[in-house]
Amino acid sequence: MALALAYVLLAIYQRRLCWIASIASASLYIIIFWQVQLYLEAVLQICYIAMAIFGWFAWTNDDDQAGTAIRTWPPRRHAAACGLILLLSLTLGGVMSSWSDAASPFIDAATTVSALLATWMVAQKLLENWLYWIIIDLASIGLYLSRDLALTAALFAGYVLLAWLGYRTWRNQWRLQQID
Repeated sequence: MALALAYVLLAIYQRRLCWIASIASASLYIIIFWQVQLYLEAVLQICYIAMAIFGWFAWTNDDDQAGTAIRTWPPRRHAAACGLILLLSLTLGGVMSSWSDAASPFIDAATTVSALLATWMVAQKLLENWLYWIIIDLASIGLYLSRDLALTAALFAGYVLLAWLGYRTWRNQWRLQQID
């Protein structure tokens, strides 16, 4: 949990070390999620590790404050992203419900697909990633409580607050970029 929190806090302040914390945290969560039959959440952790490697290189110069600027997406791109999330979630959830003993396959699929997109958005420094994370984290709380992962659910409740802080922090920096 400490590594997961470190990742979010370091990401809020745009520190490249967030990606190292992400790799360490995801490595541990692979085991936990597999043990409670949240298979897509376990696979998601592998994707987080890959995305963290991408993020590490994407944020190469960011610790000297000369890194990538925060960007935003137009509404039509968010609509397309949400449509894709829905389609992939229904497809993946259907496959998981037919071919495995996965717990909550559709919610697991939706949080997994959404989290992949949101993590990519963090690596791209898209402001709205934090809004996606708020929704993902709220859905994840219920999912984890259904599998008796109370500490992980509590962690995700904290993530909701940190995502709001992240959004406000990045939005303020984005506004300053617009003035420059």
